[in-house]
Amino acid sequence: MKQIIAMGGGGFSMEQDNPLLDTYILNQAKCTKPKICFIPTASGDAEGYIAKFYAFFENQLCIPSHLSLFKPRENIEKFLLNQDIIYVGGGNTKNLMVLWKEWGLDHILKKAWKKGIILAGISAGAICWFEEGLTDSYGDKLESLKCLGFLKGSCCPHFDGEEERKPAYHQMIDNAQMQPGIALDDGVAAHFFDQSLKVAISSRKEASAYKVNKNESIEEKIETLYLGADRS
Repeated sequence: MKQIIAMGGGGFSMEQDNPLLDTYILNQAKCTKPKICFIPTASGDAEGYIAKFYAFFENQLCIPSHLSLFKPRENIEKFLLNQDIIYVGGGNTKNLMVLWKEWGLDHILKKAWKKGIILAGISAGAICWFEEGLTDSYGDKLESLKCLGFLKGSCCPHFDGEEERKPAYHQMIDNAQMQPGIALDDGVAAHFFDQSLKVAISSRKEASAYKVNKNESIEEKIETLYLGADRS
């Protein structure tokens, strides 16, 4: 079974006091102590970002590691295909796509997906799996970006977290500049089995996922499972 968990926002980098999404990802692995590899390409391998990853996951029942394309290790393919979970960080999606293709990660990650390794990620690490994503990679203006295409349609992260995201996504879909797709509030993840949405989950009670189609002024809210108890 091929799995992708796409997060609009949240996780260890945005919700350091709320581990619900990250523990959910770990719990999807078939083993009790999964190997989880962080790929921080989109951030330019920001040291602080990598440190936050280890600060959280070294305290969980897992074996954390990271992959740098700026200080690459030998046999990247063998290393990634030996993981249980691959977790892609946020940042500049355009730069991520360029570097991944240069290093052949687009093909390696497809092999990992087909092998059953769980693919996950936040923001840039969410939209990269779709055919298209709404990105600010080119500067201040939001634009459409062609991505890996493991999942059909488009994706918009930070749907409630950045004011300009919602109107820009609707406008681009209505104007046929982007395919219809899924929008994710911060704190929300969409969990796909193969290419079908299994469940939308949230670390915040009020956050949701949405289906956004052409010529519809109101998006269709997807039932979203809140992972917490009394956490708001």
